[in-house]
Amino acid sequence: MSGITSLAVWVADQRSGMLAREPDQKYIFAYESAGAEDIQVSLTMPVRLESWLSRGLHPIFQMNLPEGALLEAIRRVIAKIIGADDLSILRVTGGHQVGRNRFSLPDAGLQNAPETPESLDELLTYPDTQALFHELVARYALRSGISGVQPKVLLEAAARGTLSSDHYIVKSWGTEYPCLAANEYFCMTAAKRSGLPTPEFFLSDNGGLFILRRFDITADGHAMGFEDMCSLQALGTAQKYSGSYERIAKSIGSFVSGPCLMAAREQFFATLVLSVMQRNGDAHLKNFGVLYKTPGDPVALAPVYDLVTTAAYIQNDVPALTLAGTKKWWPRKLLERFALAHLSLPAATIPTTFDRLAQALTETRALIPAYIKDHPEFRPVGERMLASWDQGLKEVLSSG
Repeated sequence: MSGITSLAVWVADQRSGMLAREPDQKYIFAYESAGAEDIQVSLTMPVRLESWLSRGLHPIFQMNLPEGALLEAIRRVIAKIIGADDLSILRVTGGHQVGRNRFSLPDAGLQNAPETPESLDELLTYPDTQALFHELVARYALRSGISGVQPKVLLEAAARGTLSSDHYIVKSWGTEYPCLAANEYFCMTAAKRSGLPTPEFFLSDNGGLFILRRFDITADGHAMGFEDMCSLQALGTAQKYSGSYERIAKSIGSFVSGPCLMAAREQFFATLVLSVMQRNGDAHLKNFGVLYKTPGDPVALAPVYDLVTTAAYIQNDVPALTLAGTKKWWPRKLLERFALAHLSLPAATIPTTFDRLAQALTETRALIPAYIKDHPEFRPVGERMLASWDQGLKEVLSSG
């Protein structure tokens, strides 16, 4: 196989170890020092003298491999030069990753040159967002170590009148899922109204871009550790639709720190119920994760992200993972049993969760008709969203 066969792995600005692909396609990662905990690449891979061997690329290193349109954009640029295998893609996106891990050639330092920030106001008001996004992909694809099939890039942007910039994820959509940015905006708005923790997010004036402030970077610019459930469960990205919500609950219990545990369980349950109400069939393993400063610090559940009414595009869509052995839109009583048996939530708080989510979804629903009026191109998707939300609310609330 052509391409790069080894990379240096960095944690923040410290060199952590070496990652190599063997001729039989097994991957080996070895820490360069067995002492410091702050060079640990994953909660599942503690620092040790023995190497970490994997039949495929280790899940923590797979986690940010681009997918879909972003992956194809990167491959078009690098395939003829260095190859298009996983390590080559990690090499070119290596200085710009979600989370703490970074990558470089074995004999090179960490390349992370500062970039000139975009204008957040211009991103939100630019009239031709399709042309703008193509330009952003051309400019930032090789600096966007982020997973997901939806077209997206990582960049820095500054709001008008500010001296400092922040880090953002900018998303568009392909022809298969029209108006996905507005879809996600209203789904995330419902989550925010319900009290669920969400990053700051924006919808461009013409609905062409959804922009999310990155939650894995602190206010002073330091990268936090982020690991999704695929990584925590030692699964590759291709297995993101494998498994169950019960297993996510178990992973939360295993990795989230004690003082953060009850809040994490409540958040996970509320997110799951909201996904049922919204008919979000894409709540897979990579759309839940944990955050921490360093592996020795408290671990919390990451804010809510990537909420979309998939039923607006896929008629009769089903949930991404199983619950009680089934993939269907479960009734309220089954969700309540899950909260009690697998999350140990107090019985008295569960009805309040349903009521709070239903109110937030109803309030957000009231905003969509006016948006459809101002943006006629959103009408087909918006009307299917309204129908999906109505059905979700009716079925969940009537089964109580």
